[in-house]
Amino acid sequence: MNAPHGIKWPYALIALLAVAAAAFGVLRPQLIPAAASTSAAKKKPGATERVKQNPPPRLFGDAEIASTGQQAVAQRKKADAAFAQWKAAHGTVRDDKAFAAWAARQVPAPPSAGQRTAELHQVQALAGSRTAAGKKAATWLELYGKKDIWKLYLHDQRELIPAQQGTAEKAQLKAALKLAKTISDQLAAKDRQPAPFVLEPSLRPDKHIKPGAKGPYSYPSRHAARSAAAVTFLSALSPHRAEDYEWMRAEVLYSRLYMAGHLPSDLTAGTFLGDLVGDYELAVSGH
Repeated sequence: MNAPHGIKWPYALIALLAVAAAAFGVLRPQLIPAAASTSAAKKKPGATERVKQNPPPRLFGDAEIASTGQQAVAQRKKADAAFAQWKAAHGTVRDDKAFAAWAARQVPAPPSAGQRTAELHQVQALAGSRTAAGKKAATWLELYGKKDIWKLYLHDQRELIPAQQGTAEKAQLKAALKLAKTISDQLAAKDRQPAPFVLEPSLRPDKHIKPGAKGPYSYPSRHAARSAAAVTFLSALSPHRAEDYEWMRAEVLYSRLYMAGHLPSDLTAGTFLGDLVGDYELAVSGH
């Protein structure tokens, strides 16, 4: 198949905890570092240990996630243009509180009720095609797509750079992920747009949504905001890996549609917000 503009989908197996790569499916190269620490001294397992304990299943195919990936890539130019305005006014001085307020104002208002209803029909149609393998992939991506995947990608890069630089970049990625979550949570609480499985509980009976429930709220998507912030940040550090990061983001976002966690507009808004956050973290951290 032809890859969407801006994304290529190479097929490869990674060295996923030795034998686990062949046993658990297809993933992009170097997602999980081969030299992962197995120290049992940590009180709380880190991202590497968590994924080692639950390796990825076979994820979604390229044809399934292509459209979602294209829509995410399209937000980047819009975000870059918007962030240029912030940078022109504020320079590269860190001011998370002021930036968060500004970034929240840049995110478009939620779509009309009619548009969200039309998008809900898309999610309902997708839900009708679910498979056991798809549910397994979506569950894994929902769990690890928030932070762990992106931390593992950075860990992979840190193996090849000075320790001090690696420590700084780890803190910067953590800051970007946290800020993306903070802003998306604030907007979700303000806009109060119910998730698809709240609008139609039969989409996720495992959520046990009570009649008349209003939340959880889904606009903008927290997964999308965090993923975009990570992709923007990591791509600046390793441009040659950008397509791998974009592929993984498309996997994460598609999983949210697949399991009725979000509507397409939730993902678009979250991606735009996350791109802004990624640009901001790159600027204030001197990249």
